[in-house]
Amino acid sequence: MGRIYRKITHVIYDMDGLLLNTEPFYTKANQEIAARYGRTFDWSHKSRVIGLRAMDTARILVKTIPLPITPEEYLELRKHLLEDLFPQAQPMPGAVRLTEHLHRYGVAQAVASSSDRHHFELKTSRHKKWLEIFQCFVVGADPDVKHGKPAPDVFLVAAQRLGAEPANCLVFEDAPSGVEAACAAGMAAIAVPDPNLGNRAFPCAAQILRSLTEFDPADWGLPAYQESP
Repeated sequence: MGRIYRKITHVIYDMDGLLLNTEPFYTKANQEIAARYGRTFDWSHKSRVIGLRAMDTARILVKTIPLPITPEEYLELRKHLLEDLFPQAQPMPGAVRLTEHLHRYGVAQAVASSSDRHHFELKTSRHKKWLEIFQCFVVGADPDVKHGKPAPDVFLVAAQRLGAEPANCLVFEDAPSGVEAACAAGMAAIAVPDPNLGNRAFPCAAQILRSLTEFDPADWGLPAYQESP
């Protein structure tokens, strides 16, 4: 791919399914809860909630699976299942290489996640050293994030804390709602989606990649890799 001409000074990442491989944990927990009530959780449900905040996810799933419990009860059940799984989260392919490469060249980076603070800490508990390279972290429960994705709030807050102009930020996301949020914030967005999601789910994405390993920083005027993957 040839260079995409847009001046990028800062890079922002989603976390679940983008930096850390946590999406299978959500699927496992949701399937177990659905099974308790004789229901099934499948891709038709998952595709509607990828990237959303916990309460938004709960409201949708309770209605669409459907489940005979409240969203609050659903979250309480899911919390106990996920707390055992999240500390096992491992980086997605290419995530460590890309972020450490940009860090070496002084490119400021942030994480903007829909996770609440407690779950964020569990997911990242084994990766503290790696995460020291990021300048800031914004989670869904941050008081300055008034609305969850697809609203642009979480990315605008991240840009503000980085001291960056939104137009100069590049966002990596795996979810349609996240890409939509980045575009609404006036940022360039790269989608790295689940293979089950078609490209049409990301109409405003500047690029759609199968993995972070496919990303070429030089396409965006960022420092080029000096070594092979």
